[in-house]
Amino acid sequence: MKKMTEKRIKFWLLAALTAVSAAWLLTGCGKRGDGGNRASGQESGAGDSDMNGNGENPGGAGGSGGADAGQDQDADYGTGRITVWVAENVSAFTQQQIAAFQEDHPQFAGYTVSVEPVGESDAANNMITDVEGGADLYGFAQDQLARLVSAGALMPIPGDYALFIREQNDAGASAAASMGDLVFAFPLTSDNGYFLFYDSSVISDPTSLEAIVQDCERSGKGFYMEINSGWYQTAFFFGTGCTLTYEADDTGKFTGCNVDYASEKGLAALKTLIALHKSPAFYNGSSVSKAANAAAIAAGTWDIQDAKKAFGENYACTMLPTFTTGGKTYQMSGFGGFKLLGVKPQTDVKKMQACLELARYLSGEEVQLARYRAAGWGPSNLATQQSEEVRADEALSALADQLAVSVPQGQYPNEYWTLATSLGDSIISGAYDEYTDEQLMGVLQDFQEACISYAR
Repeated sequence: MKKMTEKRIKFWLLAALTAVSAAWLLTGCGKRGDGGNRASGQESGAGDSDMNGNGENPGGAGGSGGADAGQDQDADYGTGRITVWVAENVSAFTQQQIAAFQEDHPQFAGYTVSVEPVGESDAANNMITDVEGGADLYGFAQDQLARLVSAGALMPIPGDYALFIREQNDAGASAAASMGDLVFAFPLTSDNGYFLFYDSSVISDPTSLEAIVQDCERSGKGFYMEINSGWYQTAFFFGTGCTLTYEADDTGKFTGCNVDYASEKGLAALKTLIALHKSPAFYNGSSVSKAANAAAIAAGTWDIQDAKKAFGENYACTMLPTFTTGGKTYQMSGFGGFKLLGVKPQTDVKKMQACLELARYLSGEEVQLARYRAAGWGPSNLATQQSEEVRADEALSALADQLAVSVPQGQYPNEYWTLATSLGDSIISGAYDEYTDEQLMGVLQDFQEACISYAR
C-alpha cells in the first residue's frame, strides 16, 4: 500500500487528461453518438438532450446529456474486463443499468462488466488493503475519501468530468467528493443526515428552536434530540462556526486534529445546549418509535414511517431550526453523509476512458432517479432533486435543505464519540448549570485538548 503523494496525483491527473484528449482525437472528425442516457423503465427527460440552451454541444462529460456526448460509436475504446462493487441492495439494479449503457453505447461493448455486491465499508477497506486487486469502480461512504486517496485507490477526476460533478450535484455532495482543488469521486446520493420531524398541530414555527421549545412547553409535549451523541451534538457547534476534523494517513492512523471548540463560538453552542436541557419539554433521544408524547424530533430518513405513524395527518418535516444566543442567531448544522463512486487509477488509457464514462453514466441524472425509484436512495444530482417525484418526498426535500448547511462527515477516532457522549451526559445531568463563562470555557478547553490528544 503506497501513499498517494502529490507527484503521483499529478501523474494520474495527467494520465486521465490524456485519456480524455485521446478520446476527443478519436471522435473529432467522426460521427456523433445519439447522446441517449437511458435508464431502464423510465421516461426520457431533459437529460436526453445533447445540446445546451444555446444550441451548443457541451462536449465530453461536461454536459447533462448522454454519457457518450461527443463520442464516436465507431471508435476503438478497447476491450477487457471492468469490475464494479456496489451495495447488495442495488447490485441487480446496477447490472441492469450497465447493460442499458452498453446497448446504447456500443463503442464500449468490448468490455465485460461484472457487478459484485460489496458494501461501502467493505469496499473501502478492501481497496486500501489491495488496490491492484480491487474493483475498477466502487461505491464508498464519503468519510473514507482521505484514506482512499492516500492509499492511491482513487484517480483524480479530470477536466469536464470534474466540471460535470461540480455543476450537476449539490454543494455538499460535490465537497464530499473533493479534496482541495481536486475531485476524486462521482456522487451517488445525498441522503444520510438528520432533520426535523414535527407535529404541525403543535409546532407553529419550525424554523426557530426557541419557538419549538415554547410550543412544546405550552402543549405539554416533548422536543427530542440526542445531545449526548457526537453525531447530533455537532448541530450546535458546527452551527456557530466551530471546526472539528481529523487528518489520517493511509493506514488509518490519525495524524492531526483541527478543532476550535475552546472559543467564543464553542461557548455559544455549549450555552445553547445547557439552556435546552433546562427546558421541561426537552428529552434526550433520536428514535421516533421510542419518543413518547413528542411534538418534534431530530432524526433521519430511516424514521419516516414511524414519524408518519406518530404524527398522523399532522406529520410534517423540515430542516433543523435556527437558535439564538448572545444576541446572535445561528442555523443548526451537523454531519452530512454521502455515497460516492470511485474510479481506481488505470494504466490503460482506453480502459480509463471507459471507466470514466461508465461512472459518469451511473451517477447521472436519470440513473439517480431510477435508483431512487428502485431503492429509495436520495439523489445528489440537482436536476433529479427537483424532479416531481423527489420533490414530493417531504423527508428528502427537508434533508436536502439540511445537507446544504451541514459538514460532510470525515474520519473520527472512537475516543471522540465517547468524549462527546460524556460531554452531553454532563450537560443533561445539570453539571454545568451554574458554571460561569470562564468555567465553561475550561470545559471546552479540556474537550479540545482531549480531541487533539487522539491524533498524537
